[in-house]
Amino acid sequence: MDTSEDLLAETLGSIRPLDVEAMHAARARQSQLTKPPGSLGVLEEVSVTLSGIQRRCPPRVPEELVVAVFAADHGVVASGVTPWPQAVTTGMVENFRAGGAAVNVLAAEAGGDVVVVDIGVASDLKEDEVVWVRKIRPGTADLSRGPAMSRTEAHDAVAVGIQVARDLVARGYDALATGDMGIGNTTASACLISFLTGRPADEITGRGTGIDDDMLARKTRIVAEAAARIPGDADAIDVLAEVGGLEHAGLVGLILGGAAARVPVVLDGVIAGAAALVAQRMAPDAIGYCFAGHRSVEPGHRAALDQLGLRPLVDLDLRLGEGSGAALAFPLIRSAAAVLRHMATFESAGIDA
Repeated sequence: MDTSEDLLAETLGSIRPLDVEAMHAARARQSQLTKPPGSLGVLEEVSVTLSGIQRRCPPRVPEELVVAVFAADHGVVASGVTPWPQAVTTGMVENFRAGGAAVNVLAAEAGGDVVVVDIGVASDLKEDEVVWVRKIRPGTADLSRGPAMSRTEAHDAVAVGIQVARDLVARGYDALATGDMGIGNTTASACLISFLTGRPADEITGRGTGIDDDMLARKTRIVAEAAARIPGDADAIDVLAEVGGLEHAGLVGLILGGAAARVPVVLDGVIAGAAALVAQRMAPDAIGYCFAGHRSVEPGHRAALDQLGLRPLVDLDLRLGEGSGAALAFPLIRSAAAVLRHMATFESAGIDA
C-alpha cells in the first residue's frame, strides 16, 4: 500500500491547469448567447471555469453534490478560546448522522448528500454510511503550547482527505463541497491564515461561535504567538502540523483530490479558506478547481479569499460552517453551466446580433 507521502506526491503530480482552449471556447460561446455581453456577471465566469475543469465546452451540468464534513477536536480549547465544551463536536456529528443539522437541510435542498469524516474527534464514534471513521488521533494537542500534531500525522490526515475525494468521485459524485465541524477550529484557522497571508492576528481573528471581548483578546494573543513560532521557510505540511487542525488537513486532501479528479470543489467558509491556502502552497493549480461558496463574517475569511483570488458566490453574513454556504451556492454553479449549455445563440434563435 502506498504511504501517505506517496499518495500526496501522486496526487500533486496529477493536478493540471484548467484547459485554456475550453475556457476560450466558453467565452466565445458566452458572447454568442441571446443576451448582452457580460449581463450574467459572475455566472458567466463560473461557466468558463467549469469548462476549463471539464475540458469541454459547453460543460456538463454538475448533478451529484456531496458535502464532505471533516470533524475533529482541538486541544487549544483548553486554553479558553471558546465558551463551548469540546463534547459539542461529538453531539453535532450525531446530529449530522440523524439528518438534523443545517447542512443536511441545505444539501438536500441542493439535491446533494452529506458524508461526515471523523478524522480526529476526541470520542469514539460508530461508523455507518453517513459517518466514516478515519481517525488519525483523538484531537490535536494544544497549539498554544506547541505543535498541534506531528508531521507524520499531518501527512496522514491529508492522505485521508485525498482518499475520501477519490472514493466519493468513484461513487459518482461530480461536485465536492467542503464541510467542517470542530469546537475551537476558528482559532487554528486564524493561525493558518495569519501565517499564510502575512496578516497580523488582530486583523484576522474573529469571534467564532460568539465570544466576549476578553476571550477574543486571549484568542488573538494565542494566534499571534502560535503563528510567530512557524519558520518563514516552513513547508505546507509543517505549517499544518504546527497550528492546523486535523479537519484542515483532511480538507486540504479533499481539495487536492478533487482537482486531481477534475471535479469542482465548492469551498465553505473560514475553515475551508484556511485549508485552501495550504493547498495553494502545495499546488497553486488546485485552486482553479475551487469555487468560493460564500464569504463568512469571520475577518480571516476575507483575507483568505483575497489571497486565493476567489470571489464568493453568496454573501449573506453566514458564520455557521458545516458546509452550509457551499451547499447554498451549488444551485448557482449548476445554473451557470445550464445557461452556457442550453441557452440559445443569436444564430440558433434567428436573431441578427
